[in-house]
This record gives sequence, structure tokens and C-alpha cells, in this order.
Amino acid sequence: MSFYQDRILPWLTQLAMRQPYLVPYRTRVASAATGRVLELGIGPGLNLGFYGPGVTQIIGIDPSPKLLEIARDAGRQHASRLELIEGSAEAIPLENASVDTVVTTWTMCSIPDVSRALSEARRILKPGGQLLFVEHGRAPEASVQWWQDRLTPPWKVIAGGCHLNRAIADLIRGNGFAVEDLDVGYMPGPKPMTFMYEGRALPR
Repeated sequence: MSFYQDRILPWLTQLAMRQPYLVPYRTRVASAATGRVLELGIGPGLNLGFYGPGVTQIIGIDPSPKLLEIARDAGRQHASRLELIEGSAEAIPLENASVDTVVTTWTMCSIPDVSRALSEARRILKPGGQLLFVEHGRAPEASVQWWQDRLTPPWKVIAGGCHLNRAIADLIRGNGFAVEDLDVGYMPGPKPMTFMYEGRALPR
């Protein structure tokens, strides 16, 4: 892991994801989680304060040791129900049908093999379990898509592999889930980076 990825990128990630306009998204998604929860790409643990009393355990997985260190500090008040794992969403070290809720917030953009990660999420979900998500991705307008496709290669280099042009809902549907609830739209900021997908999906 390079110095930039190990030291600079985690700090930039924490700074970018602490923006107050993201809080309503976090509140809605995390507060809907129940039971044993796996959060993919837990990062600096910014969702931890939004999980409700219906959550019995929070398992956070992330490939960055530095971000997990920050999450551990952020999660001290949740220590009794928090477990952090250094690892990849493409190979989740949990048993089949062992989790009630999978949460992903601004994570699918940067997973190298997002289809494999979604298949893993489906594998570990119990029957009746749910995937809760808020992600940025491919916009509906051709003019914005044009920019997303051209900006994504350089953007991935500076933003930890983040893709601006992934069609999130299609990816979820194409990897074993039925999308039950979906809200889409732009949040404030440059359109190529701010088209949001927020919703709930159930394993098929």
C-alpha cells in the first residue's frame, strides 16, 4: 500500500464523508437496520451514531487499517456490540445466512469487483434479510454520463478507486436482489459526482 493510500487517502476520506449534507442519508439508512448488521466499507465509522436500539451487533469490514483505527475510536460507546474486520467485501469472512442487515453507504463505487461483493452480501444475509444502501452513481442524463465516463479514470486514481459511472440499481438487481424501495436524485454539488441512489433491497 502506497503512502498516499495508507496515510493521505484515509484522512481525505474522513474529511469528505463528514459533510453535514450527508447526515440525512446516513440517518435514514442506518436507522432502518435491525438485528446483526454488516456494514461494508465502514471507513471511519461515521454511521455508528445512527444505528438504533434494534441493532444487536455491528460488524464493520474495510480494507484500510487506518480507517479501521479511526472507526474503533469513533465506536467506543458501541464497543460491546461492535466488531471490526480488516478485509474485502469481495470475500466476507462470515457464514452463510448469518446477518440480518447489510448496510453500504458510498462504498459500491470503490469496490474493484462490486458484483462479487453483492453476491457475498446476498450469501451472508438470512432469509428475510435486507440490503440498505445509499450510493452515488450513473446519472440518467446523457450529457452527465458523458462527463462521468471521462472523469472516472483520473478520479479513480485520486479517490481510492471510486467510479462515478456505476449504475447502482442495475448492479443490485443483477446480483440476486429485488429492489423494494428506491429514491434517486441529485444532492448539492457537481452533477457527475452527486447523483444518489438510496433504498432497500431483498435477496431473491
